[in-house]
Amino acid sequence: MRLALYTGLILAGGYTCLTPALAADPTGDWRVADAVANIRVAQCNGSMWGAVSWEKQPGGRDEYNPDASKKTRPTLGMATLIDMKKKPGVDQWEGQVYNAKDGQLYSATITTVGTDQLEIKGCVMGFLCGGETWTRVAPPIPLSTANAMAKGAPKPTGAAPKAQGNNGGTTGGPTTGGTTGASAPAPAPAPAAQKTATTAKPGQKNAADPVGDICLLPEIAGFAH
Repeated sequence: MRLALYTGLILAGGYTCLTPALAADPTGDWRVADAVANIRVAQCNGSMWGAVSWEKQPGGRDEYNPDASKKTRPTLGMATLIDMKKKPGVDQWEGQVYNAKDGQLYSATITTVGTDQLEIKGCVMGFLCGGETWTRVAPPIPLSTANAMAKGAPKPTGAAPKAQGNNGGTTGGPTTGGTTGASAPAPAPAPAAQKTATTAKPGQKNAADPVGDICLLPEIAGFAH
């Protein structure tokens, strides 16, 4: 049985040049095997969690969920890796995975492979196991007191990767404001594109990244508390 998962995030430009020191860190953004979506993995209150952070076809709904009240919930921002705990002595975490393609929960493990791959395996009642390998598209997420995204972390744009590599995915700079003196002319207003490209503060969302810090998503925050 092949465990086909619906999760993910593709960043414009992708991410390259990972160092060996990052090999055991599963946090960050990953592209799922069939590239239909990506997942953002973060450490929230001592466990690894993952949530959908980009969709190839926007507007997905959790239509196969057996709970009728959840069939219309958006898949963007939906938790998929659930409360995964570190296994002693190995670079592996175990917990549950939610598969939106059949609406079922599976016992699962995630294992780092080198610096840029994450293996996920799920089983039903200890057998009928299957899995797939995800590819890293953004670096690990540093911890903060609020379990928030690092201020300088790359943000998704919702577009397919471009040929040239860059981590940011946007070309706009920060907006300008104020004047340099009473006699100096006011600077020209920044283009609208630049205003929307500014980086959100940790834990906040912006137009380029509608998911933001997954630890603050109600489904994850509610479980942890």
